[in-house]
Amino acid sequence: MDSTVPIVIAGALVGFAVGLTGMGGGALMTPIMVMVFGVNPTAAIGSDLAASVFMKPFGALVHQRAGTVRWDIVRWLLPTAVPAAFGGVFLLRALGDGDDLQQRVKYVVGTALMLAVVGMLARMWLDRRRTTADGPDGPDGEDGMDARVPVRPVATLLIGLVGGVIVGMTSVGSGSLIIVMLMLAHPRLKANHLVGTDLVQAIPMVAAAALGHLLVGDADLGLAATLLTGAVPGVLLGSLVSSRVAGSTVRWALVVLLTGSGLAMLKASSTVVLLGCLAMVLLGALTAVRDRRSARPEAAETAEAPEMAGVPGSR
Repeated sequence: MDSTVPIVIAGALVGFAVGLTGMGGGALMTPIMVMVFGVNPTAAIGSDLAASVFMKPFGALVHQRAGTVRWDIVRWLLPTAVPAAFGGVFLLRALGDGDDLQQRVKYVVGTALMLAVVGMLARMWLDRRRTTADGPDGPDGEDGMDARVPVRPVATLLIGLVGGVIVGMTSVGSGSLIIVMLMLAHPRLKANHLVGTDLVQAIPMVAAAALGHLLVGDADLGLAATLLTGAVPGVLLGSLVSSRVAGSTVRWALVVLLTGSGLAMLKASSTVVLLGCLAMVLLGALTAVRDRRSARPEAAETAEAPEMAGVPGSR
């Protein structure tokens, strides 16, 4: 492939975004390969999944060492997620073959991207609600009930089923849709446990989907290796920088990019794509203004606390 260096750079940028926010891997890489490099949609999906098999363990290992993986939830996700991801490949093939299949896959991926946008917006909204209601560490502090919230078996099995099918068909959703469904099913679960659990369960699920695409001849291992050349150092760098850069800013940038990519894959007009992206930019700006305004009273209370320390009856 004569565009090796640009693909390595694209892999590095996507890997950096994943390391920085934990979201956006397949949702960014697949449309980039299709729209920028002209890769067939099915080959882009299979190659992205093959690359993800080797990229996911980096983040999962960090969370395993930190003790932020809920293995009980993982055990209830995998019985449906793994076979669903494998079966999603053949469900995709049932859409047809040749050029007709490639066109239909674009619509499927475009729909998955728009679902990913909804999922990312829902995740940010849920995070804001939980922080507002309980503070940054939940009602019982860092070691409170959030770390021990019981698993919901039926809901978790359904999440694995739905998420696995979407990932197998589109490579989108392992880091954006499934984590939102886990938040809805387990609203008291700590944020770092959500991310760690999602990363660990994604390894066998993505591997099953990648195997399916390899069997039907969709996965280009050379393309996957080229992506990994940039993605692995990108993930590591993004993880190092994540504590120093405002994650909310990067998440909103991803929302804008995914909105434009999803609408473009759905064959929307340039005007619609532009308006959709502008709407997300405006929504992000309004959210940032609201966050700054809500932070001012907290800052004022913190500043007043030392002054009150010497006032009789202030304790």
